[in-house]
Amino acid sequence: MTEHRWEEIQKSADFIRERCGIVPKVGIILGTGLGALAHDIVTDPVGAALPYQDLPGFPVSTAPGHKGQLVIGHLAGVPVAAMEGRFHLYEGYTAHDITFPVRVLKALGCTHLFVSNACGGLNPIYRKGDIMVIDDHINLMGVNPLVGPNDERLGPRFPDMSEPYSRELQDLAIATGLKLGMPLQRGVYAAMVGPNLETRAEYRYLRTIGSDVIGMSTIPEVMVAVHQGMKVMGFSIVTDMCFPEALSPVSIDEIIAVANAAEAKLKQLVMEILKTLKPQLD
Repeated sequence: MTEHRWEEIQKSADFIRERCGIVPKVGIILGTGLGALAHDIVTDPVGAALPYQDLPGFPVSTAPGHKGQLVIGHLAGVPVAAMEGRFHLYEGYTAHDITFPVRVLKALGCTHLFVSNACGGLNPIYRKGDIMVIDDHINLMGVNPLVGPNDERLGPRFPDMSEPYSRELQDLAIATGLKLGMPLQRGVYAAMVGPNLETRAEYRYLRTIGSDVIGMSTIPEVMVAVHQGMKVMGFSIVTDMCFPEALSPVSIDEIIAVANAAEAKLKQLVMEILKTLKPQLD
């Protein structure tokens, strides 16, 4: 794994530690339109907001709605490090580039990773604005961030992917949603490279192979997190419906608007989950 040399990861982690004395336990990747949590972390008096361009080894985020900074502080009393904006293959980055920050989160002390994204809904019982807890994924991106020489200090050569998203955390999310009067979906996330949305034929194919939603991110980061032993929880906000029999054009502005509308619910959900996890993270 030449692109993720141990020394490069440690250099970036050391740079961040010098600017923030907090040891985060949970890493959070905030996807399209999901930046509200970042504001709460920034208001933490001992927190820090570090632009990606200042961080060694970090790419620069170019996707709409992605601010591009690492925010470190506390949420619900839990020390966290949140990526306000992620990286995508369609921006021209490699799978190693876009997962480098996840390596750094682990080096900083994160044992858990929460990921979120905006996605298109394929399951006919889903509706725009629904939040889906990711149960499993299908990698249709044509790349794997674990390809290349393996550094055993980062993780095993052949990591097991029978439970990429922690079943324990999924159950906690579902139970928390019910407690808050916020029923959640649970399903399979598939990802393609993008940046174009899919064709009607592709949507039919995706439904046939068992996908509930389709997006353009998340899977590489999750694979790297699992490789290095992190417990992962994933959320997808359904921002548009991808029914091939009734397909209509959709714009990125519409997608971001729906994600923003669901933002408050996801924020409340994550805060409540963190409160529950806090005793075992202390």
